[in-house]
Amino acid sequence: MKNFIIIITLFLTTTFFAQQTISGKIVDSKNKPLQGANIYLEGTYDGASSDEIGNFKFTTTEKGQKTLVVTFLNYESFSEVLDVSNINNKTIKLNESVNTLDAVVINAGSFEAGGKSKVSILKPLDIVTTAGSNADIVAALQTLGGTQVAGESGRLLVRGGEDSETQTFVDGIRVAQPYGASAANTPARGRFSPFLFSGMSFSTGGYSAEYGEALSSVLLLNTEDEAKETKTELSFMTVGLGAARTSKWDKSSISSNVSYINLAPYQLAVPQDVPFKKPFQSVSGESVYRYAFRNGILKVYAAFDNQTLNLDRYNLDTQTDINFDLQNNNFYFNSSYNGVFGNGWQLATGVSYGFSQNKIGIATDHLKNGEHATHFKLKFKNNITERIKISFGADLFTTKFDENFAQQNGFQFSSGYQSNIAAAFTEADVFLSKKFAIKGGIRFSNNDYINKFDFSPRVSLAYKLTKSAQMSFAYGEFAQAPRPEFLKYSSQFDSEKASHFILNYLYAKKGQTFRAEIYEKQYSDLVKFNTQNVQFNTQFSNNGNGYARGLDLLWRDNTNIKNLEYWFSYSYIDSKRDYRNFPKSVTPSFVANHTASFVTKYWISDWKSQIGFTNTFATGRPYNNPNEQDFMNSKTKAFNNLAFNWAYLLTTQKILYFSVTNVLGNQNVFGYDYATNPNAQGVYASRPIVPTADRFFFVGFFWTISKNKTDNQLRNL
Repeated sequence: MKNFIIIITLFLTTTFFAQQTISGKIVDSKNKPLQGANIYLEGTYDGASSDEIGNFKFTTTEKGQKTLVVTFLNYESFSEVLDVSNINNKTIKLNESVNTLDAVVINAGSFEAGGKSKVSILKPLDIVTTAGSNADIVAALQTLGGTQVAGESGRLLVRGGEDSETQTFVDGIRVAQPYGASAANTPARGRFSPFLFSGMSFSTGGYSAEYGEALSSVLLLNTEDEAKETKTELSFMTVGLGAARTSKWDKSSISSNVSYINLAPYQLAVPQDVPFKKPFQSVSGESVYRYAFRNGILKVYAAFDNQTLNLDRYNLDTQTDINFDLQNNNFYFNSSYNGVFGNGWQLATGVSYGFSQNKIGIATDHLKNGEHATHFKLKFKNNITERIKISFGADLFTTKFDENFAQQNGFQFSSGYQSNIAAAFTEADVFLSKKFAIKGGIRFSNNDYINKFDFSPRVSLAYKLTKSAQMSFAYGEFAQAPRPEFLKYSSQFDSEKASHFILNYLYAKKGQTFRAEIYEKQYSDLVKFNTQNVQFNTQFSNNGNGYARGLDLLWRDNTNIKNLEYWFSYSYIDSKRDYRNFPKSVTPSFVANHTASFVTKYWISDWKSQIGFTNTFATGRPYNNPNEQDFMNSKTKAFNNLAFNWAYLLTTQKILYFSVTNVLGNQNVFGYDYATNPNAQGVYASRPIVPTADRFFFVGFFWTISKNKTDNQLRNL
């Protein structure tokens, strides 16, 4: 027994004297103490927490070199290999994490939407619940600052740029033909149904080096990563029918929809200003398949549509009607994979193919064209540290365009081109602190058809002023091949170019957002030509130039008034161009100096209804009147459109929906067409370009069938 007591005494004494005391203090970057930080030796249970003045102390029996780790919420983790015997009274400084919700966001020139966005300006739901948008993505975007009202084309015009200066991407892969078919001076719609998309990013300038071939803007649409449930959705509308089905399994899902649109019955009830002989008809469908691997997700997206219309156009020169017949077939395929591998590397790759064919009859003449476009993409991304994120990758765009024109007398003319654009990009996000971040990138591209190499540097800065406010600045160089209507006749071009300078202020807190941007955009190497219309003997040059500068404002609020959500946007733009066949530098016909939109949505519980109003106003746009001496010296009257919608829940899964545009019946004019030659009195006859009808009425019934009895199509309206 005596020997046992001696052994125990020696063991306890040895253990006591073998223990080391570790102590110190935890502070932030301003040397203020941090309470509650966790401090421990990696691979052991030895550790402690810092007290109210930042101090900590604990003992350990470990010896030699060990890793001391410190963690604290909203701060970067600290780790350092130290000798256990020398960790005494050590002061450890923690830096604020740059990944917190209130960290600075690099967002100059960009609008974000979706659950993954830190600052969401426009929600995916807004695309279909905004009065006047009629579930068209472009129409909803036109309520934001920086865009122009384009009632005669329906296309996206951004900060003085033409519609061809905006590129659309689905899951990071380009869509070569994003709009449906239309006749001259009648609006086209986007080809995509918004309910398949979980979010989007709309850049009005200064966008990432990852994207190219766009002088003004990019629109990024992201499909749903995962279907929520199996369900069926049916739509019965005054303009057609629609059906959608989602099937969900353990690791995969598929969502599909099909629709038939026929405006003939509608146009019988609502007189049209355009004499349609065969109103617009379309059959379309789209589907997305998703499969979740252990380290990534595969998406396969496909869409098709067939569109037809036939109308008579009054010819101001011959003073007779000329028949216009259009048949369009379009197919788009997109496959993408996003996953992780190795030591934190992220891989994004994909391919797309787009085919569009138009068969056009103009009186007795016939025009047929077809475009085949592909995009191959590969991108790698990694977080080198918590503060440095890098990405790099490559693109290949291929386009083959053929066109054939045939007259009744036997004359035929063929044109076309084939181009390959290879590009590489690299970019880095550097967070110098929680308040200050820099994004810098470079894009290189080479177009083998016009034999031009372009170098495009881009940089963005962002600084957090307060918890809710920040400033951002963006600069970038952008290049784009000329339009297909030019390339089909010649390859002797340079790339058209634009330089962007953007200064942004953003204030955002729960339920409220204020955004202000001023910008300057300089155009160079724009295409000019010497004929009234582009034709086989036209002479081209890249001697054109231009500029656009202005101010965009947006205020959004959904907290001050219960059940009411609203936003207001305003844009001022000063823009001039000397391009195409312009004799001098003037404001182009698609630019209005002042544009404003006011959007409201209000939920009335007693009525089980959501009602909404959208009012869009724009000052007059310039147009060229050949009866006047000065070029582009006339202006249209101001544009104003008040739209209304009402969604009524018959039951939770059955919705009756009504909408109407131009409630006040304004006689809006987008411009004027003129005869090519003067009449006997020396006057050029004219005709106003107006909407096909003063108002557009829509009534629909939407029915959802699913196990989740609370799910409905309110988001699809």
